[in-house]
Amino acid sequence: MAGTWSGAGSVMLDDGSSERIRCRATYHVGGPRMTMSLTCASDAYKFNLAADVQAEGSAVSGNWSESSRNVSGSLQGRGGGGNFQVIASAPGFNADISMRTTGNKQAVTIRADSQFRGASIVLSK
Repeated sequence: MAGTWSGAGSVMLDDGSSERIRCRATYHVGGPRMTMSLTCASDAYKFNLAADVQAEGSAVSGNWSESSRNVSGSLQGRGGGGNFQVIASAPGFNADISMRTTGNKQAVTIRADSQFRGASIVLSK
């Protein structure tokens, strides 16, 4: 997973609309720890997600932040072998995040309970 990935997808908003987005992700992996940065944007929408996670066996936990909305919180879940299923939480916000990596392709799916309803992104390395 380490390195820079780029691709496209769509973001779904609470009013039912969706927008095409372009994304870039950077992963740094060192032992059981991984940091990531994911920036996605359309003509009218942008988000900057960062996370710092640690693995202990198949359990993962850590912290995340979204800088354009000044929101941060914790995440917990399971993962390994480039595939992760985590829940990101903050006061008034919860999201299920799924990442599946196969070779040089990665699918990221986010489902949330706020004005940002979710995103579906496909990245390539």
